[in-house]
Amino acid sequence: MVRVRLRAPSPRDEEAFLAAARRSRALHRGLAHPPATSAAFRAFLERARDAQYECRLVVDPQSDAIVGVVNLNEIVRGSFQSAYLGYYAFAPFEGMGFMRAGVAAAITRAFRELRLHRLEANIQPQNHRSIRLVRRLGFRKEGLSPKYVKVGGRWRDHERWALLRDEWSARRSTS
Repeated sequence: MVRVRLRAPSPRDEEAFLAAARRSRALHRGLAHPPATSAAFRAFLERARDAQYECRLVVDPQSDAIVGVVNLNEIVRGSFQSAYLGYYAFAPFEGMGFMRAGVAAAITRAFRELRLHRLEANIQPQNHRSIRLVRRLGFRKEGLSPKYVKVGGRWRDHERWALLRDEWSARRSTS
């Protein structure tokens, strides 16, 4: 089993993060837009301090390399207790199990520590790897949102995938 460490980003991560973003441009094209400049990275750090947003770097504990990012976006409290889940891997670490471990750890944190009720992942239909990842982690498809999010300058369709805390708990108790 692949092991990872999740940790909050800090200013000392800037150089490694930006290098990872540069080498991952082809991987992310049309799917994600990680910060690619010092100014964008500083804005990313500022946003990470917001209570409605939780960002974690996914780190390989063997090499200490940043292998990806997992975000809980738009955390809403009150009667909703929900967040949007976002994530992306950095090249050359995609397809190696790091993101599955990192996303699983973020889900555990969301439901156990943050006490959220629901997570939603919105994924472009052609992003088969990402769909396979959330499906393996217990998410179920709820529908399609046409032209849902503007990515790379274009409005793109997204499938809505969701996981409730009790669904997650039930899966964990049977495994």
